[in-house]
Amino acid sequence: MKINKIKINSFGKLKEKEIELENGINIIYGKNEAGKSTLLKFIVNSFYGISKNKKGKEHSDFEKYTPWVGEEFSGKIEYELNDNNKYEVYREFKKKNPKIFNDKKEDISKDFNIDKTAGNQFFYDQTKVDEDLFMSTVVVGQQDVKLGKQEQSVLVQKIANLVGTGDDNVSYKRAIDRINRRQLDEVGTTKSREKPINIISREIENLEEEKQDLEKYKNFKYEIEENKNNLEEEIYNLENENNLLKEIKKIKDEENLENEKIKIKENIKKENNEKINLIKNKTNEIKKENKNILEKNNKKYKINKKLILIFILLIIINILQFIFIKNNYFKYIFLLTVPTFLIFSIFLENKKIKKEKNIEKNNLINLEKINNEINNLNNEINLLENNNNNLEKEINNLKNSLILKINFEKEKIINNYLNKIEKNKINNLINLENQNYEIENLQNKINNKKIELHSLELDKKNIEPKLDDLSKIEEELVNNKNKMSTLQKLNLSFELAKEILNTSYDKMKNTVTPKFTQELSKNIYAITNGKYNNILFNDEEGLIVELENGNYVPATKLSIGTIDQLYLSLRLSMVEELSKEKMPIILDEAFAYYDTERLENILKYINEKFLGHQIMIFTCTNREKEILEKLNINFNNIELK
Repeated sequence: MKINKIKINSFGKLKEKEIELENGINIIYGKNEAGKSTLLKFIVNSFYGISKNKKGKEHSDFEKYTPWVGEEFSGKIEYELNDNNKYEVYREFKKKNPKIFNDKKEDISKDFNIDKTAGNQFFYDQTKVDEDLFMSTVVVGQQDVKLGKQEQSVLVQKIANLVGTGDDNVSYKRAIDRINRRQLDEVGTTKSREKPINIISREIENLEEEKQDLEKYKNFKYEIEENKNNLEEEIYNLENENNLLKEIKKIKDEENLENEKIKIKENIKKENNEKINLIKNKTNEIKKENKNILEKNNKKYKINKKLILIFILLIIINILQFIFIKNNYFKYIFLLTVPTFLIFSIFLENKKIKKEKNIEKNNLINLEKINNEINNLNNEINLLENNNNNLEKEINNLKNSLILKINFEKEKIINNYLNKIEKNKINNLINLENQNYEIENLQNKINNKKIELHSLELDKKNIEPKLDDLSKIEEELVNNKNKMSTLQKLNLSFELAKEILNTSYDKMKNTVTPKFTQELSKNIYAITNGKYNNILFNDEEGLIVELENGNYVPATKLSIGTIDQLYLSLRLSMVEELSKEKMPIILDEAFAYYDTERLENILKYINEKFLGHQIMIFTCTNREKEILEKLNINFNNIELK
């Protein structure tokens, strides 16, 4: 792959910069603080995103390169892969994910994997090179090749590590030693005593013994719980029966109360009937006692028949005496008897009538009193009879309502207890005659059961401390077993790591190491102009170099400059193994401490060895430019101001 163009809107000290790169060697020249390192960071952050994590530094990259003022913290990088497909990546660095466009300017950002933490993984998906690998191989900085004499052995070891394990920071022997030390410290062995696995084993053994002693209390607890549950169920059933009886009793009490009310009304009705009979008797007695008054009151004044008869007789005599008596004096005298009798009769009759009228007047007064009294008594009878009629209706209504209410309440109780008590038992309890006795009997049973239950709870309470101890022991036992399992897994991991390391190391020695030693041999031959032509690697001495006379000496015997060049060339050669893509090589002030001869050799080596790779050399001098011009090697020159 190669980077074609870089456009920086604002990133650190770089603002509104456009840089075009070419195939082959690109010299990026700038004085110190001109922004070369910032440009390098822009390239890396464009591909992998910018980190807000300080990673032990005073400031994170995000804090370091964010513009101080309100400029747009963004930029774009254009590149193409070996298959000639071109891409543009636009990043706003305050956002986690970039926008990726293909050569048709279509947004294809969603075509790549998205990591929740790191963001879009487009560059890894395309090259299979992550940021750490990119920075440790593709990018070579000044600090990666500058070593003093006292650090020569360290660099040789790094080369040996690279040859032996494929990683300059990984030594097989040191790795095995570290694994063994960590295994001993963090796990232990059967021979050790005060190591984690031995301590845990003793604790588990002691806890198992304590647990066995306390297990009997656990069994006792189960028995108590079972009896307790049975008692609670019995109490529950008895209380349901008792409650049912109480509810039935309450209904019956209400029924008795209503019946008492009905009885009171019936008694009132009965009393009313008695009163009616008494009043009727009294009325009859009054009528009987005042019969004459009542009857006389019904008689009319009658003409005195005797007086009429005498009067008629006198008239007849007078008529006869006028016919038969001739004596006129006697006639007239006798004639006077008729008026005299009439007057006397009238007088007598008037007197009699007057007397009768007085009697009648008195009778009328008495009659009125008697009639009033009789009417009052009759009214009282009517009132009582009406009252009785109303009472009869009320009594009937109360009886009917009571029957309905009692039946409804009983049905309600039956439905309420159907799920708690068997139906036959419910009917038996409802039909009990002496419910008070049964309620008392059930309450006694309940009380006795509760006493038993309380006794069981006391037993349970007494063993709870033991069970708490057992629970703590079991918990501690589980924790220790988990620790033991963790230690065993850790131990297995150590053993597996050693096994994998051994397997990998053997494979590395059989495959990668010969390739690396061959590559090193070529590199040292080219770098030293044929002075050294063979480098080998073995477990005992590490790297050894074959001299011109055929003798082998440790690599530490080489000059510092030669070792520096050897290390750099080996790192660069690893670029070929990174990816199916021909990754660009970025050298950031990597030759600052090279003399002119070594610089010329390494530039010639890079140009020949890495033909097809895009090379970016960041420098603050003109030495690289002058040597490339001297060697007639084409390059693209870029100046940062």
